[in-house]
Amino acid sequence: MYKLTFIRALVSAIFLALGLFSLASPASAQISVGISVHVGPPALPVYVQPACPIEGYIWTPGYWAYSGGYYWVPGVWISPPRVGVLWTPGYWGWGGGVYAFHAGYWGPHVGFYGGVNYGFGYGGVGFAGGAWQGGHFAYNTAVTNVNTTVIHNTYVNNTVVNNTTVNNHTSFNGGPGGTTAIPTAAERAADNEPHVAPTSEQMSHEHAASMDKSNFASVNHGRPANPAMGKVGERTENQQKRIANGVASGKMTPGETARVEKNENHINQQVHADREANGGKLTPAEKKQVNKEQNKTSKEIHHDKANGKEQHPH
Repeated sequence: MYKLTFIRALVSAIFLALGLFSLASPASAQISVGISVHVGPPALPVYVQPACPIEGYIWTPGYWAYSGGYYWVPGVWISPPRVGVLWTPGYWGWGGGVYAFHAGYWGPHVGFYGGVNYGFGYGGVGFAGGAWQGGHFAYNTAVTNVNTTVIHNTYVNNTVVNNTTVNNHTSFNGGPGGTTAIPTAAERAADNEPHVAPTSEQMSHEHAASMDKSNFASVNHGRPANPAMGKVGERTENQQKRIANGVASGKMTPGETARVEKNENHINQQVHADREANGGKLTPAEKKQVNKEQNKTSKEIHHDKANGKEQHPH
């Protein structure tokens, strides 16, 4: 991802030279335009939103990013950088013969995100999933998945569409098959407000997604196996659930389970040791190695469950 810095700067320079920003308002210049490609992103996959894990976290919808090919960045609950800010999702926009990615950002109000219906409160305009009330974030349970026995700062607004599952729809603005939305007056005003860049946790989340080959559309054909997470770094927990499901259904033998569990423990120990050696963080090289080992374990789970299915036909 860091290698794209020069590319992004070059793309912006090209856009300026071609006059593609000539129709944009001054506020639009504040929004980061990322890498651009000639082929549009796949449709948004169908998925269910996981429950909010911690009070105060805000939902950031999944999206297609690009690094040699489109890959899915799972939707995830994120701790906002400060009280009072909301997330404006990034979006792909068609213009000048290319699809350019407009990065998301934090701000006091939700700005333009291409009219893309990401679901769960992000219906294409604004955000109906919650609001700040007296320094605390309140959740609209009509459109967000919240365990009200744990999180009590909630309300219900049924005037918005009850989107508990994302419907399969376009993921870009403009061009053939894209949304036709243009910024509203409120969105233009939001664009003029001070913005905060994605948090380090969000950047780490996107980077981790780029290291997992199963997230790439060329592999999953637009249907990622893990389209959403409760929190960043939840993949290990998902692996454990897959193991448990395999054992419960009889698709994994005790020996296969023990081998996979041993691999998982090795990965966890490796992560713990690496974090201790680097002040609680993982280096890019260490993250790459961890993702490589998790990919290997994931394939072993799939292989063992497939073998079990063949040995125990219904």
